[in-house]
Amino acid sequence: MQKKIFMLLAVLVVLFLVGCGNHDQTKTGADIPFAADPAMEPTKTDDAVQVEADSIVMENTEKAGVLIVYFSRTGNTDFPEDVDAVTSASLLAKDEAIYGNTQYIAALIQQATGGQVFLIEVQEKYPADYDDTVDRAEKEGNEGARPQLVSKIDDLDDYETVFLGFPNWWYDMPMAVYSFLDEYDLSGKTVIPFVTSGGSGFSDAISTIQEMEPEADVITDGFKTTHSRVDGVSFEDVEEWINGLGIVGLE
Repeated sequence: MQKKIFMLLAVLVVLFLVGCGNHDQTKTGADIPFAADPAMEPTKTDDAVQVEADSIVMENTEKAGVLIVYFSRTGNTDFPEDVDAVTSASLLAKDEAIYGNTQYIAALIQQATGGQVFLIEVQEKYPADYDDTVDRAEKEGNEGARPQLVSKIDDLDDYETVFLGFPNWWYDMPMAVYSFLDEYDLSGKTVIPFVTSGGSGFSDAISTIQEMEPEADVITDGFKTTHSRVDGVSFEDVEEWINGLGIVGLE
């Protein structure tokens, strides 16, 4: 009888020690759900890091109503594997990857806002040769063409703020952007344009967007950069511009 009691007490002591060990375990960085910049790696394991991480997650949740819509040759052209970004006016070699100029700015805006990214994608791809694309863009502009789009937004109502980016083609938006604005009603939304160009900036694009989306709040202080300078645009440049807009939820 005494032997059984001793064995029972020994088991209880072991269970107690195991329980204490589990209770004292510290949450490590791998357990912390960072949802901001992937480059941010937590190095602490105390409660302060968890509070900071929770704040970042909440901030991104609050900015979930941001949509970054853009048109770029990248994603709308089947480039050969050996494409030379250096000799093209609309491509950018960055971090061993090739971006469209507008695509690159869209990526920086995504990093700054935590928004969702949407590529305006046409059914008929544009030529890989830059001059051929220029010729087709001129023809589409002269005809007022509306290229057929293959990418679709199913949940536009979920977004309150829409960044809209494009290259300047022949002193105008690409006709694919017209197709997008014809297809989607942005009434009640804040529309923030951004553009890449050879030097013409927006031309008349902002007023055109206002005409096509009269019930939207179209911000006139859009972001613009030239093909020759886009490589020097930094995350800090884009973040400063966004903060300077003074739009609630984007600071």
